[in-house]
Amino acid sequence: MIIDIHGHYTTAPAELWAYRAHQISNLGRPTKGSLNISDERIRETIEEGQLKLQRERGTDLTLFSPRAASMGHHFGGELVSRYWTEVCNDLIHRVCQLFPESFVGVCQLPQSPGVSPRNCIEELKRCVSELGFVGCNVNPDPTGATGFTPSLGDEWWYPLWEACVELDVPAMIHVSASANPSLHTLATYYITSDTAAALQLLESRVFDDFPKLKIVIPHGGGAVPYQLARYRGISTVERRQPFEEAIKKLYFDTAIYSQDAVETLLKAVGVDNVLFASEMVGAVYAVDPRSGRWFDDTKIYLDGIEWLTEENRRDLFEENALRVYPRLKEQLRRAKPVAGA
Repeated sequence: MIIDIHGHYTTAPAELWAYRAHQISNLGRPTKGSLNISDERIRETIEEGQLKLQRERGTDLTLFSPRAASMGHHFGGELVSRYWTEVCNDLIHRVCQLFPESFVGVCQLPQSPGVSPRNCIEELKRCVSELGFVGCNVNPDPTGATGFTPSLGDEWWYPLWEACVELDVPAMIHVSASANPSLHTLATYYITSDTAAALQLLESRVFDDFPKLKIVIPHGGGAVPYQLARYRGISTVERRQPFEEAIKKLYFDTAIYSQDAVETLLKAVGVDNVLFASEMVGAVYAVDPRSGRWFDDTKIYLDGIEWLTEENRRDLFEENALRVYPRLKEQLRRAKPVAGA
């Protein structure tokens, strides 16, 4: 089985964005209201979007979450974020119910600037226990690059880390859109935030205090694998654990768009700490003019690495995902058709 751990519902029906526009235009009077989208509309957007591409590119299953850039935690207050998050997660759940063999849910959280991550635990538990989700996306900067948020290594985040461990679900660190005009959301903000997240966690006591916590850094880990020598040197100067050992506490995905970059990631952190991902349909939904292939068809990059063994490939495409997302096996069991049915 080929499992893509990083997919967003970027092709969601227009009704969802109309709901959000109405919500933003009434930030001072937050009400949840209702989202009216038929199953037929969901099927249409999935079958002509993510599912069509999965079939064309040879992917079996995607861990599916709301569109990251639209989490928009910097809009309004805590109640606005909660209502929007619940609506988005419920929509993902409907996708997973309609296509249980192709999608498994990962939730966004109702974060807000300055509000304790403790407020996310209720929604996390609902999504995992009631909706069957297997992970969550955590925004390390709910201000949208306009304010201050404590480091991911700060005890401010500990209630959320404790809940992740208790529920046995990993957290993917993923910012939303940048509200700072000097930081391009996809080209700059995502990548610098990934880099910062990895360093914040590895310079802290988080993994000492939560040794079973699983954290995924997306987009190939930002700059971390490619600046490995810099971070090894800094760790040496500061007399920390050797960085090449510390980095094994994190997991990274392959949502990076060249074979050279994927090889660098694998050599830096090792096969055991890398999970296959494409982030389709996402940041770079375009054809590479050099190769004539889609940038986000990331499976071809792994297929092209000759030094990977068959065991390596099985780990990258399947086994690592099942290990890092332990609840996934149960969801796959439930989705498997019953023989003779």
